[in-house]
Amino acid sequence: MKDPVYKIIELTGTSTTSIEDAVTKAIRRAHQTVKHLCWFQVIDTRGNIGKGKIHHWQVTIKVGFAVEA
Repeated sequence: MKDPVYKIIELTGTSTTSIEDAVTKAIRRAHQTVKHLCWFQVIDTRGNIGKGKIHHWQVTIKVGFAVEA
């Protein structure tokens, strides 16, 4: 296809390790069921606090993928 068309979905990945790990987990999971993933954009970053420390990261991303012809 010369001029592709894209669809965007919104996902929230979580991790007890890092922001990057939360994003990676969301993309890995989407890759299991969505073809032609192309790009992502971080929309929101937040987390939970437990005992004065970061307990859990939550990162919301938009993921774009090419729509098949």
